[in-house]
Amino acid sequence: MDKGSNPQKDRMLAIAGVLFWKKGYEGTTMRDIARAYRCKPANIYNYFPSKEALLYEILRSQMEWIVSSIKDLEDDNQTPPVEQLRFLIEKHASFTLNYAKSSKLLFDVGLDSLSPANRKKIVKLRDTYDRILRKVIRRGIKSGDFARVDEKLAAYSIASMIVRSLIWFSPEGKLSIPEIIDFIKNFALNGLSGKVG
Repeated sequence: MDKGSNPQKDRMLAIAGVLFWKKGYEGTTMRDIARAYRCKPANIYNYFPSKEALLYEILRSQMEWIVSSIKDLEDDNQTPPVEQLRFLIEKHASFTLNYAKSSKLLFDVGLDSLSPANRKKIVKLRDTYDRILRKVIRRGIKSGDFARVDEKLAAYSIASMIVRSLIWFSPEGKLSIPEIIDFIKNFALNGLSGKVG
């Protein structure tokens, strides 16, 4: 979570995130969260005015971490595009899969449960991520490293591949997190280079 944040709030958010994933946002009550935290609901309300506030904070912190980790790529015209894409996929996939070991990322799962104002803030962060990824792909097309593809569709496909990996990923599976990340990187790069039809 955020640097210098409150450990109690962080634990409440972690517990809420697990319950939202397991029981669904609608199926989880503040009483459920308080019970899992071993406190009274009033203690949760001291930090979060509503269940939606918990969901928003979870989604915001997840998206802000991902965006901040790749932000420098937006105006990077020095690093080769292939290396930029490798870095972006590694950061996003590593965060997604390592987070999945202890909890689950909510991302789009929770967007529909947010108020229009809060949804707009999360979508804005997601749009920033998409913009950076499209710029990396555009640079690769311009340099000749990538085939001439629809950069928007390519960006959506890569992001979806990473985010959806949390659905099937299991820490007990036969592939390690680094092996899965390498597969995603190679698959994306081979596709963009035109090596797969």
